[in-house]
Amino acid sequence: MSAETKGIEVVTFGCRLNTYESEVMRREAEKAGLGELAGGAIIFNTCAVTGEAVRQAKQAVRKARREHPDARIIVTGCAAQTGPQDFVAMDEVDLVLGNEEKLAAHSYRALPDFGVNDFEKARVNDIFSVRETASHMVDAIEGRARAFVQVQNGCDHRCTFCIIPYGRGNSRSVPMGGVVEQIRRLAGNGYAEVVLSGVDMTSYGADLPGAPKLGKLVKTILRQVPEVKRLRLSSIDSIEADDELLDAIATEKRLMPHLHLSLQSGDDMILKRMKRRHLRADSIRFCADIRKLRPDIVLGADIIAGFPTETEEMFENSLRIVEECGLTHLHVFPFSPREGTPAARMPQVRREVVKQRAGRLRAAGETAYRHHLERMQGSSQSVLIERDGLGRTEGFTLAAIDAGEPGEIVEAVITGHDGTRLCAVPRAAQAA
Repeated sequence: MSAETKGIEVVTFGCRLNTYESEVMRREAEKAGLGELAGGAIIFNTCAVTGEAVRQAKQAVRKARREHPDARIIVTGCAAQTGPQDFVAMDEVDLVLGNEEKLAAHSYRALPDFGVNDFEKARVNDIFSVRETASHMVDAIEGRARAFVQVQNGCDHRCTFCIIPYGRGNSRSVPMGGVVEQIRRLAGNGYAEVVLSGVDMTSYGADLPGAPKLGKLVKTILRQVPEVKRLRLSSIDSIEADDELLDAIATEKRLMPHLHLSLQSGDDMILKRMKRRHLRADSIRFCADIRKLRPDIVLGADIIAGFPTETEEMFENSLRIVEECGLTHLHVFPFSPREGTPAARMPQVRREVVKQRAGRLRAAGETAYRHHLERMQGSSQSVLIERDGLGRTEGFTLAAIDAGEPGEIVEAVITGHDGTRLCAVPRAAQAA
C-alpha cells in the first residue's frame, strides 16, 4: 500500500501496526520538510516476518529508484531494524532508519547528502533499549475506511521461528488514557470503526501501573468513547486472553465478532519446538468456548506449513485443526528460515514439501471460507463500506454492495456469494 502527500510517498508492507505508524511517519517527515525536496521522498516501511517480505521490499526499492531517479529513498521498518546492512549496501537507498527513529521528525531532518558513506546512511539503535511506547496522535489513516490504533509494541516471547522481537524490542504498552484520546479523536473525525493493533496485544498492560489487561482497555474504550460504532481486535494469542476480554466479547455488541488467532500449528510436538505456550487442545477448547459466548463470532488464524522436523502426520494435525477450530479466515505461511532464529538451525523440511503443504492448507482454508459464505446467505448484516461497491461485515467478511460511501455503515441482506465475497443489497432497497 502506498500513499502520497506533499511530495512524500509512504509505501507500507506488513501488519496493521505498520499502517498506523506510516501515518505518524508521514506527519513527521512533513515536519522535517521532506515534502519540499525537489525530487520528493519515498519512504518504505518494511516487514521482516518472512524472507519473501524482505525480498519484496528490496524489489520495490529498486523499482522506485528506476522510476524516480531524483527522489530521496528512505528504508525503515522491521526489515531495516533486523538487517540494516542489507539496505545500506543498496545504492538505491539514501537513508536507513530503525523502528524507533522512524517516528521522529529529527531523523528525517538529518537526511544525508547524496553519495554519503555507509556509516552515515544507517541510523538504527538497539531496539531492546526502548522501554516505552508513546501515544502518537493521528487524525486520519489515509486511504482507509477504518482506523488503526497502536496499543502495544514489541514482544517478550521468543518463538523459535520469529525475528519480530529483534525488530520491535520487548513488550511495551501505550497508557490507556492515550489510547482513549486517540480513538476519541478518530471517532470525532468520522471513523465508524477502529482496529486495535500491536505485536503481542494480549500482553497489553503488564508494564503499566496496576497492570491493566487488554479486556479492561477494551471496556474502557467502549465506555468512554460511545461515539465509536465498531471496535475490532487484530491478532491475539488465545492462551493469554483474560476474563474481562472474554466478557467483553460476550456482552459488548460494538466489539466486533471476529478474532484472528496466533495458532501457528495444530501439532503438539511442533508447538513445543516453536516454543509456543499452548497445545492443540487449548486452541480447540478456546474456539469452542468463545462460540458459546458469542455464537456469531468468525475466527481466523495464522498457521505455518513445513516447520523444521514436521512430519506428514504432524502436518495432518495442522490440517485437521482448521475444521476442529472452525476457522474461516486462514493466513498460511510456508516456513521461511530467518537468520538468527533457533528454527533456522533445526533440520529443515524440503522446500518442495513446504510449498506443497502450504498449498494443501490454503485449499482447506478456501473450502472453509466457501462454507462460511454459504452459511451467510439470507442473513442480515451491517456492512462498513471500504470503497465503491465493497465493504466488510462485522465478521470481517468481504461483501459486494452497491450502496453507501466509504466509511459509512449500511444495513444489508446477503443474497448470495461468488466464491470470494458475499453479494449484498441494502435492506431498505429490498424492502422497497
